[in-house]
Amino acid sequence: MGARISKTFEISTFLSWSLALIPLLTCSRPGRGSEARVERRTSSPPKTQNQMLTESGPQTPDDAQVKAVLDKMAAAGITRPTTVADVRKAYLFYPKLSGTPEHVFHIDDRQIPGPAGNVTVRIYTPNPTRGLPILVFFHGGGFVAGNLDTHDNPLRSVTNRCECIVVSVDYRLAPENKYPAAPEDAYSATKWVAENAGDIGGDPRRIAVGGDGAGGNLAAVVTLMARERGTPSLVFQILIYPMLDASTMRPTWFTESDALTVTRESKHKLLSTYIPISANLGDSFISPIRAQNFKNLPPALLMTYGGHDPMRIEGEEYIRRLKEDGVVAKVSLYPQAMHGFFLMAGELDAGKKCIDEVATTLRNAFNSTPTGSSVKSVPRSTPRNLPAIAAIIA
Repeated sequence: MGARISKTFEISTFLSWSLALIPLLTCSRPGRGSEARVERRTSSPPKTQNQMLTESGPQTPDDAQVKAVLDKMAAAGITRPTTVADVRKAYLFYPKLSGTPEHVFHIDDRQIPGPAGNVTVRIYTPNPTRGLPILVFFHGGGFVAGNLDTHDNPLRSVTNRCECIVVSVDYRLAPENKYPAAPEDAYSATKWVAENAGDIGGDPRRIAVGGDGAGGNLAAVVTLMARERGTPSLVFQILIYPMLDASTMRPTWFTESDALTVTRESKHKLLSTYIPISANLGDSFISPIRAQNFKNLPPALLMTYGGHDPMRIEGEEYIRRLKEDGVVAKVSLYPQAMHGFFLMAGELDAGKKCIDEVATTLRNAFNSTPTGSSVKSVPRSTPRNLPAIAAIIA
């Protein structure tokens, strides 16, 4: 009976999404460089006798630093962005909140082969040492915004503090390139890094993936792809307030419907530009939380924030499912923060702490993994020294 109810819920969620996207069929089809604007009604989640939902009113920040950032965003006209143009404008503004860029030993932009042409990556190297561990990072931006420059400052800091190579991936964005362009670019770049680790001074046995927001989704998806396709071997995943479920039927999307930055309306609009109408929201490469199982995935640290984060519950559920399948995983909660705080270290203490936690966790995880810089690539396997890694993120 429970399986039948679950299946019915998935089907109804998919039908709701498909019906909501019907306006796309009657509007002019978006071309390259254009913006898809979709207005639609949204349904309410089913209520049970023990579940009464109260939609929230306008949220107000409790933290003075968060309030100051929101004031700056309001002055810049980027509060609660909902369209592609709005989000892209916001991501051009965020670097102003990230603080002074740190000097890095070497930074190199290069083109690498991708599934549909070249993909641009930016390689940060902290020192001349060979055989360094590597973090492959995917920027956030709702799958429609962000680039190598929007995340330059925090990744400089992670590079220096972790003493690892960071490879930032400029994957294709929607609406110009819909799913599966982004995850295929992300996976292709990660595979390239593993196969060419020695050439960039890295260690192919110590590769992690990470990302914030939509980039956190891509990091989780890449671990699933690597497991399914047998390569590359990944030792850790850093998920910073990730989007893990394309559905917005969870109760928090209604109780926090007027959240500070990411709202149910904005998520609907942005995902409608990213996900084709023919796609299945239950596809684990769209919604990683829908994977059939989570066995043999790399250990994970998931960062979320309290109060106004509709995605927090799905993040906590994701970590619980990882643990149930034997994966070492942890949630790190930032009570006084807001969506995007990884990019706001110049204004928010939470941003500084997030960067430090990412760097420290990765450094300890890398140091607990056997080195092997002479190997070009290795097959996918469960990371070794799990007890040591478990102690690191406990």
